[in-house]
Amino acid sequence: MALFTTGEAVAVELPIARIPTRAAAFLLDLMIQLIFGVALFFLCLWTLFVWDADTAWISTMLVIVVTLTLIGYPVLSETLSRGRSLGKMALGLRVVRADGGPTDFRHAVTRGLAGIVDFWILGTGLIAVVVSLCSPNARRIGDALAGTVVVHDRSRLPFAALVLPPPWLQGWARQLDLTGLSDDLAVPVRQYLTRFRTLTPVAQDQLGRALVVTVCARLHTPPLNGYPPVQILGAVLAERQRRSFPPPPKPDTKAFQRAA
Repeated sequence: MALFTTGEAVAVELPIARIPTRAAAFLLDLMIQLIFGVALFFLCLWTLFVWDADTAWISTMLVIVVTLTLIGYPVLSETLSRGRSLGKMALGLRVVRADGGPTDFRHAVTRGLAGIVDFWILGTGLIAVVVSLCSPNARRIGDALAGTVVVHDRSRLPFAALVLPPPWLQGWARQLDLTGLSDDLAVPVRQYLTRFRTLTPVAQDQLGRALVVTVCARLHTPPLNGYPPVQILGAVLAERQRRSFPPPPKPDTKAFQRAA
């Protein structure tokens, strides 16, 4: 098990996929890649034969087929399925970010390109095995470069707890420009709010004031006077959550009138 801290500072334990399970998923993907590569090779070869192409076109076709097979397949499958190739689906694995969040095209491309070093330089996958054994979270070179981890997908990430804003600070918070409040700063704010009751009064005041000064500096707004830090930070984080959620759909009044 490994502990992940999401962007909302929610601590989650997920089981790390180790070498035996990842090797089995890799072998399944390898079989699929071989079938895909052979089928693509004969298709391209037949097309070039029909066009009566010369040997230069055949060499170019081989490079394209090998690239699409070794790099295109893992990048495309992990991008479309958010971190799950066909082999990983069969074994219940998924690639996630280092904070437990879903991956995107950038992570898939980095892992796919680094896979040439991990699996194909020596032709045995020995580099990936050695690097994974030396990593506490069984990360190969591609995972280290992309900032990802492979976990068992049977466990689901929980929903982050919502922050309730103080009503008297909602108007102030809605006027703020929250683009400067990054995830790196939102995490300690969230931790402070969730652990507020367990802190000593001195720690509540000192840590809260330090966070308020840092947050207000990032937001380019002066700190509010006369309000405790927990209320100011709660208003800011609650407004950030509100803006990240899509607005509720408008009710269909015409359908309601027809039903009535």
